[in-house]
Amino acid sequence: MPPRRYAFGRPEDATHPDSIRATLSEFLSTLIFVYAGEGSVLALDKLYRETALAAPGLVVIALAHTLALFAAVSASMNVSGGHVNPAVTFGALVGGRISLVRAVFYWVAQLLGAVVAALLLWLTTDGLRPVGFAVSAGVGVWNSLLMEIVMTFGLVYVVYATAIDPRRGSLGTIAPLAIAFIVGANILVGGLFDGASMNPARAFGPALVGWRWRNHWIYWVGPFVGGAMAGVLYEFGVIQAEVPHHTHHQPLAPEDY
Repeated sequence: MPPRRYAFGRPEDATHPDSIRATLSEFLSTLIFVYAGEGSVLALDKLYRETALAAPGLVVIALAHTLALFAAVSASMNVSGGHVNPAVTFGALVGGRISLVRAVFYWVAQLLGAVVAALLLWLTTDGLRPVGFAVSAGVGVWNSLLMEIVMTFGLVYVVYATAIDPRRGSLGTIAPLAIAFIVGANILVGGLFDGASMNPARAFGPALVGWRWRNHWIYWVGPFVGGAMAGVLYEFGVIQAEVPHHTHHQPLAPEDY
């Protein structure tokens, strides 16, 4: 497979079966992840309204996100690469691992999946308003932005190391687990500060359905900056520095038809 670097994509990508399958996979996987993740927050908020984000509740939320993301990435990895996150897609795009056309398809699918998940939660919980993400009282906006950048950097770096790196070998089999673990760990770190999104789709779906937009920009800018930094650093600081020039690069999802 020839190296692929910053390809725009081809018009036929819009209707090719592989593109359709990959896009549908991203939609369904993001739906699964957001439904379970946001659902865990709603469940704790309903049961323990005043202490939902105390230490025990935060552990439950982190565990729910870890299990849901592990399942979502595993279910879509062989079809779309298992992004389930616009920031991961952006990291792959700036590293030249996915075409712009495919990235746009993924972004639309991920956002739609998150919105549908939030709508389904609203319906199945008899009208409970999605909580989404918010900066906690006493936490600075810029502190939260930096936290989102750092946490998403760690997430996308792990994605590159376990799912994209051409030398990953058998390590690729545990990629969904490693990706899920870093998200769960980051929620334990940042959950009490800004909710620890690391995923614009995860933030957007509940924000739209619950109509909660305060400081919402943080959950876009932070993850995209962190994802881009990780993609550039790993692609050009690790892969390009160590992989021989004759080694072919493997895109996150097949695009050479």
